[in-house]
Amino acid sequence: MADKIKIFLAMALVVAGVAGFYYLGEYAMIFRVAAVLGGLAVGAAVFWMSAPGKQFHEYARESVAETKKVVWPTRKETLQTTGIVFAFVVVMALFLWIVDAGLLWFVQKLMS
Repeated sequence: MADKIKIFLAMALVVAGVAGFYYLGEYAMIFRVAAVLGGLAVGAAVFWMSAPGKQFHEYARESVAETKKVVWPTRKETLQTTGIVFAFVVVMALFLWIVDAGLLWFVQKLMS
């Protein structure tokens, strides 16, 4: 129950930050943006203190650790793969254009 209250409070703080943006319409834009960012920051901090927030933080940490384990392709491999994809797209576009033109010709001959 306490976690639900924390999550509700976090959402209310974010909404309050957005409402502050509109409430401070007569003030400088820096104050309005600060209201939104402040609401987001405090809301995130409150959410982080809840059980789902802690679970999300743990998940994010594990995701970063897994990302560091990935063997990323080299620049040369990336460019070669991209070139192959572009070449395939061009070949398929030409093939579909030829099929479309052929079907158009066939339908025109059939209708006339």
